[in-house]
Parts: sequence; structure tokens; C-alpha cells
Amino acid sequence: MSSSFINTLSRYTVREDSPTEDPPIADDSQYGYVPQESVAILFLVLFGISTLVHAGQAVHFRLWWLLPTAMLCGVGEIIGWTGRLYSSYSPNEFAPFAAQTCATIVSPTPLLAASFLIMERVVQRLGASYSRLTPKRYLILFLPCDLIALVVQGVGGGLASAAKTLDGANQGADIMLYGIAFQFAVIIIFTILAMDFLQRYIRDKPVRRVIDADSVRGDLTLRLKIMLGALAFSTTVLVVRSIYRLIELSDGWTGRIIRTEVYFNVLDGAMITLAIFTLNFIHPGIFLMPTLSEKGSEGLTNSAHSAMELVPVSD
Repeated sequence: MSSSFINTLSRYTVREDSPTEDPPIADDSQYGYVPQESVAILFLVLFGISTLVHAGQAVHFRLWWLLPTAMLCGVGEIIGWTGRLYSSYSPNEFAPFAAQTCATIVSPTPLLAASFLIMERVVQRLGASYSRLTPKRYLILFLPCDLIALVVQGVGGGLASAAKTLDGANQGADIMLYGIAFQFAVIIIFTILAMDFLQRYIRDKPVRRVIDADSVRGDLTLRLKIMLGALAFSTTVLVVRSIYRLIELSDGWTGRIIRTEVYFNVLDGAMITLAIFTLNFIHPGIFLMPTLSEKGSEGLTNSAHSAMELVPVSD
């Protein structure tokens, strides 16, 4: 998608004398506009702060799974917004454009994996008997799906970046679109299962009978409520971002959506910023781990339920 691709795109761009109301396109920019320097710097600072804090929090709480998830998302976003910052000075350079395209599309995928891992631990705390999936099956099902979405989006981004014709770039965009659509479907399924689990827990309607101590009903503490609220908010903004990306890529490389900067800044950059900072402020190391008093209470509860398991339960 180097100079020949840009020349191909230029034949399709909207001119100032176009009868439509679309804003004029900058011919020397591969974005259809020149990215704003101040916006790029703002997001670079925000993602840089969040990434450093995530690294420190992961080490402090010994939650190493946050390094290849939340922190990796931040690193990818830094790469993407560095490309956009460079493009604010040299909008016709291809390398930073390709870097920001691939990085900003792929980077949120590891952050979604953090949501799956958090939900797995919530199910463990509240009781696997209320979930249609066991905690381990949450990881077995959703983490490979997340990896598939990551690979598909990466392949599509690579093909689009390497394309020398508009058709080749569109083929890459289509593959990225498939990856984002698959990821969107995974998020929806995950959300449905999480909501089903919570309503069953609240109504005390387990999916299956208690068969072990890990399946008993745990206490929905204030910390867990806050963690679940943060998870719901983070998932919601990721859904909004996925919908935007689906519409953007469906509209094509020369479409109005992809060539309107404010849409990208608000519906992609801002949404990922909200999602990643949510896990900084509502951190699993604080809100997901039981306190000493809660551990003691859960130990007594598990012991009582373990004893009850030896008593036959009539239907």
C-alpha cells in the first residue's frame, strides 16, 4: 500500500468541488486528513501513563497475566499513536500510517482477554454452579477465540499495508473486518453468558447441583460489585469501539467514516482509553482478591457446604 496505492486512492478522493457535503480530502495524506498533533500527543501521554501503571500494578500484586493483556494493549496503542504523531508532521509517509493502522486495530484484543480472565475469577468466587461454563471453560473457549481474532486482524492489516493496489488493500480490509466481526460476536456471547450467570446467582437458580466446594455460593461483596461494574463498563466501551470499526471498514478505505478524524479519536482512541484506565482504577489486585475476613468467611462456608455434599439431596 505504498506510493502506487496512494496514487490509486487519490483518484477516488472527494474534491473540494464535489457536489456532496463531504469535507475536502488532503491529497498528500494517506488518512484523508492530517492527524492533529495535539490529539496524538494527548493519547500518547494517556496510554503511556496507563501502561506504566499497569506494569507496576502487575508486579505489585503479582498478577502476571495483566502483562500480556492490559499492558500489551497499552504498548500497542503507544505504537499506533506514535505513528499518528509522526503522520501529523509527514502525512504522506507510508510506514507510520501502516503502523498506526495495524496497531490500533489489533491492540485492544489483549485487553479483552483480561476481561475473560477477570470473569473466570468472578465465577470462582461466586460459585461455578450458577454458570453455564465452568471457570476453566471460560478460558478454554474465549482465550483461543481472542487469539484467532488477533491473528486474523493482524493478517488483514499486514495484507492491507503491503498492498500496491486498491483491490489488494480492500482485500486486506475485508480480512480485518472478518476478524473484528468475529471478535464482536465473541464479546456478545461472553456478555450473554456473564449476564446469565449474574441473574442466576441473584435469583439463586444454579445451572447444576453443587458437586464440589468450588461450586458453592459465595458472597457478592462490595468489592466484587465494583469489579463487576468496572467489567461491564469496560466491555460496553469495547463493544462501542468494535461497532465503529465494523462500520468504518465496511465503508471502505475511501469512505466518509475512515476519513473523518473525530470519529476515530472519539470512537476508537477514547473508548480504549476508558477501558484500559478502568482496570487501573478498579484493579483486580484490589477489588477481585478477598480480604482476610472474607477468606475466613469463605473457608467456613466451603467447609459447611463440603459436609452437606455427603447428604443426598432429594429432587
